[in-house]
Amino acid sequence: MPGAGSKGIVGVLALAGIIAAIMQTLVVPLLGQLPVLLHTSASNASWVVTATLLAGAVATPVAGRLGDLYGKRRMLLISTVPLIAGSVLCAVADSVVPMIIGRGLQGMGMGILPLGISALRDLLPAERLGPSIAMVSASLGIGSALGLPVAAVVAQHANWHILFWGAGALSLLIAILIYVVVPDVPVVATGRFDGVGAIGLGVGLVCLLLGISKGATWGWDSGSIVGLLVAAVAVLVLWAWWELRTDDPMVDLRVARRPRVLLTNASSAVLGFGMYSASLIVPQLLVLPKITGYGLGQSMLAMGLWMAPGGIIMMAVSPLGAKLSAARGPKVTLVAGALVLAAGYATSTVLMSSTWGLLVAVCICNSGVALAYGAMPALIMSAVPLSETAAANSFNTLMRSIGASFSAAVIGVVLAQLSTSLGGHPIPTENGFRVGLFIGCGVALAAAAIAAFIPVRHAGTSNRSTSSAAAVAA
Repeated sequence: MPGAGSKGIVGVLALAGIIAAIMQTLVVPLLGQLPVLLHTSASNASWVVTATLLAGAVATPVAGRLGDLYGKRRMLLISTVPLIAGSVLCAVADSVVPMIIGRGLQGMGMGILPLGISALRDLLPAERLGPSIAMVSASLGIGSALGLPVAAVVAQHANWHILFWGAGALSLLIAILIYVVVPDVPVVATGRFDGVGAIGLGVGLVCLLLGISKGATWGWDSGSIVGLLVAAVAVLVLWAWWELRTDDPMVDLRVARRPRVLLTNASSAVLGFGMYSASLIVPQLLVLPKITGYGLGQSMLAMGLWMAPGGIIMMAVSPLGAKLSAARGPKVTLVAGALVLAAGYATSTVLMSSTWGLLVAVCICNSGVALAYGAMPALIMSAVPLSETAAANSFNTLMRSIGASFSAAVIGVVLAQLSTSLGGHPIPTENGFRVGLFIGCGVALAAAAIAAFIPVRHAGTSNRSTSSAAAVAA
């Protein structure tokens, strides 16, 4: 494939990942205003965020498996449809129900990133695979970091509906670019789509993530939360039983339990926890008023601008991660990424009293995230058959999302327990933030320890799936 064509494909898929990530941070500047804007209660407005989380968790593995069976380009195009439709629906919404539906549709497009990463294995020559995986993988963090200040500017100076009109236009642009630039490749997977497995996984994930995300609001000892978590365990156990006995599983658990895949996914889940903790803590430190003695008194817009360089750092570091993977293997890169993330958290506990200090800490954390994001799909794709790359990558992405959800729950409990009152409203104490940062550091170290046990791949296979991965895993 010509070099220019390869660069165009990588650019389009990276841009698609950035736009999908922007959908996650799009409503952050609006969170405090949503009850007024949508004429509803704060608890109802919180579903604007929860709907995207749940829909993304369910849709991502489904999109991955359908991509393997019916073509990744086709599923990439199909995934842009709910992004466009959801954005338009949110753009015309003035009440909470259509807004929740629209945000759920936007969540259904989150499968674009793992689909794009897996498509690289089909479309690129081996020598370009490693850097391209790293760049597209980093797009998630880049979009999350850069989307926040842009959304804050629009929310502060224009009608909030413009945010979603813009999101719809960007989603349409990506659909056109994918159609024009990304070629189709023959489908190598065989079999039928596992509808029972898809439903079982969806129900189990909804119960699990809903229980985790609403635990603090509804009460961890409430009947609803306990029932949801018990149901999640029961449904997922039955789902695993079904997946091990069907001929065409939604997720091939026999492949998933191979040590290389299992430990990579376990490390991804723990890293998902560690990665998300900073996103919960640093913005609060930046926007809390200076009268607290530890808050930095920044506006929402300023907070976004202080966070934005982290996305640029990810873009700069991802090619370095690809070079490290090519020289030493993606296992080394994953361990290094987790250790750098831990160093970023340790730095933040020392430098949390200034905006510049937090900027440095965020850049260190995001450097670790960039290294890890590029290494995880490389490890996964070098260990699964070519016919299962999209499903395996989507499942890995799901593990990170589950880790992030647990992070939100645990850090939320810590900050709620270690809180004080300001103007009649509870706010986390400085010690609460510090404990949360130490937890993030410890979890990142745990992820590095798990990744250290990932078995090193031995040469000897000859098919294209392993030779392509050799550019990353050798």
